[in-house]
Amino acid sequence: MGSPLDGLLDLLDVERIERDIFRGRSRSAAVPRVFGGQVAAQALAAAGRTVPDDRTAHSLHAYFLRQGDPGVPIVYTVDRVRDGRSFTTRQVAAVQHGRPVFQLTASFQCHEEGLEHQSPMPDAPDPESLPTAAEILPSYADRFTDPGAVDRLLEARAAVDLRYVQPPPYGSVGEPREPRSQVWFRAVGELSDDPLLHACLAAYVSDMTLLDSVLLAHGRGGWAVGDVVGASLDHAMWFHRPFRADEWLLYDQESPSASGGRGLGQARIHTRDGRLAMTVIQEGVIRVPR
Repeated sequence: MGSPLDGLLDLLDVERIERDIFRGRSRSAAVPRVFGGQVAAQALAAAGRTVPDDRTAHSLHAYFLRQGDPGVPIVYTVDRVRDGRSFTTRQVAAVQHGRPVFQLTASFQCHEEGLEHQSPMPDAPDPESLPTAAEILPSYADRFTDPGAVDRLLEARAAVDLRYVQPPPYGSVGEPREPRSQVWFRAVGELSDDPLLHACLAAYVSDMTLLDSVLLAHGRGGWAVGDVVGASLDHAMWFHRPFRADEWLLYDQESPSASGGRGLGQARIHTRDGRLAMTVIQEGVIRVPR
């Protein structure tokens, strides 16, 4: 058997079944729905497979339309919207049971020189000084309503070393905090040099914790604790500078607003040496059970 990272890379490597039609599978049919980061990463992979090699992803905008069924494959159809001299645009529809479950528009650009500035990287402790998921998750087991939550979280993160700078939402239930959360992450293993692969893996991870900051503002622990229910609505990413997903990246997340049964998270992702690599924004449904 391969490593957890091998399994994740195999999951994100969509199968081409026609020129612009691809097929993706899910990790397990035992979970109630497909992880949103998986669909986003697979859709980006499908789009990128139709783009000239000299262009890399610089942005994506996506909507989660329906809950994905992990028991059946997902079919991705790519529409070649535009091939310009500098930019390429693709639209991707993810379909299950004859209905769209996800839509993505991605833009790719050939390398250019231009104006250059960025926001500074926030302070954060070194990732090696922080506990791993395997070290901290079992300590929260008694707070989870789902007895299998710890095992599922560890399985989902086996290919990604994700370390919280501050306690996660389920570590401070009932204690509202500043709506801000930081995590370091990297792939557990070495990746090839393909920029599309690194972008897809970053898209996969970006859906794991972005709405944590919304929960922190209200002292809520999330789905595993059972004090909220929710799902991603839309997701946007901008890729500013080259990065490697197998090297440490700081995911600095905050929530400027929650209202109307929705919460908004926004984040910047910096490389360890301080370069601003990505910006991410996501809105999700977050409701308190009645």
